[in-house]
Amino acid sequence: MSIQWFPGHMHLTRQAIRDRMKAGIDVVVELLDARCPGSSGNPLLQQLTQHKPSLKLLNKQDLADPARTAQWLAHFNALPRTRAQALEAKRAPAKALLAACRELAPTRTSALKPLRLLICGIPNVGKSTFINALMGGRRVTKTGDEPGVTKVEQKLMLGHDCLIFDTPGMLWPKIAAPEAGWNLAASGAVGRNALDEELVALELIERLQTGYPQALQARYGLSADTGANAEELLALLARKRGAVLGGGQLNMQKAAEILIHEFRQGLLGRITLETPEQFGAWSAAALAAAQEVAQEAAEQAIEKE
Repeated sequence: MSIQWFPGHMHLTRQAIRDRMKAGIDVVVELLDARCPGSSGNPLLQQLTQHKPSLKLLNKQDLADPARTAQWLAHFNALPRTRAQALEAKRAPAKALLAACRELAPTRTSALKPLRLLICGIPNVGKSTFINALMGGRRVTKTGDEPGVTKVEQKLMLGHDCLIFDTPGMLWPKIAAPEAGWNLAASGAVGRNALDEELVALELIERLQTGYPQALQARYGLSADTGANAEELLALLARKRGAVLGGGQLNMQKAAEILIHEFRQGLLGRITLETPEQFGAWSAAALAAAQEVAQEAAEQAIEKE
């Protein structure tokens, strides 16, 4: 799924990050969705943040597979100048997070040299909830369950020696790996006007069939061992949940909405849609495809000369 969803305020966010980096930032704190940590990482950040030290926070860990979360934490912690922690945004452990940031920027330790943090993340990853928790539960940012709630940068003071710069959630102009696009759509990072719920549900079923077949069985009584494909399983779900139109026609759109909603609410169990190895393979395939297209275009240009 090649998603292109880049509202106007995201262009402003990109410029705001560039400007903020010029003004001085010590650590980039990026919130990721623990259910799809690779897909929810913004590849533009490396360019925009000039390879600053990074703290990766895997939010919504209570909805994610603990074993796969451990794999992702090991993956990120092995990267240079990077630390990673898993959390639930409403219970953000301020002391532990600040300790990790100070480890990455050990010289910023006083009111005269405050620690400067840039908080980034894709839409609907829980960034506003996280910041409110950091600020002691005060509602300093607006929250919501739809992407794109925060639209302007905010500057906040945490204690006497830490400055926080909160940026609006930002995707990137084109999500190259189709699998990453599906995962972002399923997790709720993409606005509804940019996706087809039925197609997203079919892809989600395929992920569940291979990684979590017990989730389909336990929640809907759908067995992945019957040989049924994703479309047939979605139709069975529609029947079981009464998603039926006049004349007995199945309401596949309604069935898709039910599945996606219940996945996002954690009603199917603790699920992570990708491993580091899977995401690495998807990214490599997308890069190879892009290089092939570029090569073909170059050859065609030469032929026309």
